[in-house]
Amino acid sequence: MKILVLNSGSSSVKFQIIETDLERMNAHQDQTLAVGLVEKIGLSDSRLVLEVPDRKTFQDYREILEHRTAIEWVLRILTDPEHGILASVDEIGAVGHRVVHGGEAFASSVLITPEVVEQIEACSVLAPLHNPPNLRGYYAAHAAMPDIPHLAVFDTAFHQTMPAHAFLYGIPFQLYKKHHLRKYGFHGTSHRYVTFRGSQILGWERQDKKLISVHLGNGCSLAAVDHGKSIDTSMGFTPLEGLVMGTRSGDMDPAIIPWLMAMEEMTLHQVNTMLNKHSGLYGVSGVSSDMRELLAARADGNQRADVAFRMFCYRIKKYIAAYAAAMGGVDAVLFTGFADRIGRTDKGRLFVIDYKTSKSEGDGSEFSEGLQAPLYAACVLDHHDDDEALAGYHYLRHGTTRWQQVDRDRARQLVDRFLELVSEVEAAGDFPARPGVLCAWCGFNAICPSAEVPDSFSGGLRRAEEMGRSLF
Repeated sequence: MKILVLNSGSSSVKFQIIETDLERMNAHQDQTLAVGLVEKIGLSDSRLVLEVPDRKTFQDYREILEHRTAIEWVLRILTDPEHGILASVDEIGAVGHRVVHGGEAFASSVLITPEVVEQIEACSVLAPLHNPPNLRGYYAAHAAMPDIPHLAVFDTAFHQTMPAHAFLYGIPFQLYKKHHLRKYGFHGTSHRYVTFRGSQILGWERQDKKLISVHLGNGCSLAAVDHGKSIDTSMGFTPLEGLVMGTRSGDMDPAIIPWLMAMEEMTLHQVNTMLNKHSGLYGVSGVSSDMRELLAARADGNQRADVAFRMFCYRIKKYIAAYAAAMGGVDAVLFTGFADRIGRTDKGRLFVIDYKTSKSEGDGSEFSEGLQAPLYAACVLDHHDDDEALAGYHYLRHGTTRWQQVDRDRARQLVDRFLELVSEVEAAGDFPARPGVLCAWCGFNAICPSAEVPDSFSGGLRRAEEMGRSLF
């Protein structure tokens, strides 16, 4: 089945065509046929971008004043004989719509009906900048494709399993009853996927483990997932709560707000804008909200950039420790986003490998010094699978390929493929861009758990290769 995925914002529409079914989803073999976006909706120079594997990126410009025209433009390009990937719109079997806020009404994805639309509209008071454009995208797509299923996928739904003691705030209870003031959490689609895919890669069943998912980007959040259910998350009533983010402040004393309004004569709108747009890494460092630029400034000796980076890591460390305590232990910490250079030492510490230089960033104490739980780190990157390499990794780590019984000769072939792929990816400079090699270091550590952390990542890979081949 080909599914059109839509993420409709106030002035943009992001889209993908994915070919999938239940069997492919379980095997992580979905195929992305096309990715694109329409941006600057409402202006005369709106732009459409379409990316198709093994093709040159297509771009087009024209005036697009509203979402309906944008969706029609997307469908026209997707079925274009020269640039498209579909013979006709009839090939689309369903449409999935990202909806930011489902309030307390939705704990899972749902088929969109008139009643569901009414409930999403009612939740718009909780997300006035997001739910209305999400619905405009649905109205436009449904008008163009009225005879196929349209489904809503909510950012908040995964966290609806949080218990009351985790989602309530310490304010008068009648405010919760009247205005639904509570923690909702966001990034739910990411946390749900990351814990599912991370468990697959590690050879586990998610329902059997205690996991912490760390979603890192310009917006950041953690989730404590206990036996498949979210029991806490760092974002709250809005995405402002929690970690220090690119431009968001994260946790702070709420009394600062009226103090600023009095002392700086700031309006409520000005304070809200400051906390969401001019704080976080950008506000503290004065450099950038982009971690790459922040790390470059830090390397050049910028003290504010260094403090911002340490604040970022310290807040993550605190939340990981808190969630480990809340769940009574943790089996894995799963990272996404720009923290995609993760390893594990023999003491259970995590360390970050810099994206550009492949050099270790400290000894890992920024993230996990002092944590007593045995942590395993996995970068969940969901493309370029290599089943043989992944099976080889599983054999190194667990003594089995998980999927099938193999003899010693076949096991050696699988491990060789894993180590070969490690070398390929290292040479290309994009470790660990494939799930099959996400744990080259973990594989090495499983083979030689008492080993010291190598001085460089390349050194770690070389030693992993030497130890892996010595098994046979």
